[in-house]
Amino acid sequence: MTSPEPEHASRPRVDGDREREILAATLEVLGDVGYDRLTMDAVATRARASKATLYRRWTSKARLVVDALHSTKTPSEVPDTGSLRGDLEQLFCGASPGDGLMDPAQVALLGSVVTAIARDADFATAWREEVVSAKRAVSHLVWERARERGEVAPDADLDLLETALPGIVLHRVFVLGDEPSPELVARVIDQIVLPAATRGC
Repeated sequence: MTSPEPEHASRPRVDGDREREILAATLEVLGDVGYDRLTMDAVATRARASKATLYRRWTSKARLVVDALHSTKTPSEVPDTGSLRGDLEQLFCGASPGDGLMDPAQVALLGSVVTAIARDADFATAWREEVVSAKRAVSHLVWERARERGEVAPDADLDLLETALPGIVLHRVFVLGDEPSPELVARVIDQIVLPAATRGC
């Protein structure tokens, strides 16, 4: 007599094309209603899947949304233009239109989770660890290289400077209603970021 298989062995895995379909459906619902009103039922309906199928792979709404946001990322390449200004422009504007902060879809997705970051501790932790950490690692390397080239004051607070550009641009987009543009990024770099970074050089 053979031993029965473990219960989990009979459960189909959610992977491959089916996983991508569910993550795409999650992003659609997130864009439509925001994080607060997104439900596993709504995602299951949009993806034409059962809620049980979702819970086999994701234990919570927070985990599902973080995975969906993570799926929109392309592998991060560290800009290496030879100057801090050029690297920052490429990092935040992208190598082509529609990249970086110039991508309306990415900005809209960020807007849809802003309240969740403040209200849902589990989501905020997972989002920072899996979505934000990779972006910060790339940004940090850009600034470290600039320091090695002598473009940044030796005593400059890189941890603070790294957040200045995205912080100011996103404030103007979400609070003041500005459109993200290469011109806005350039103004912040030239008038705020570089003067602060090079003071004392």
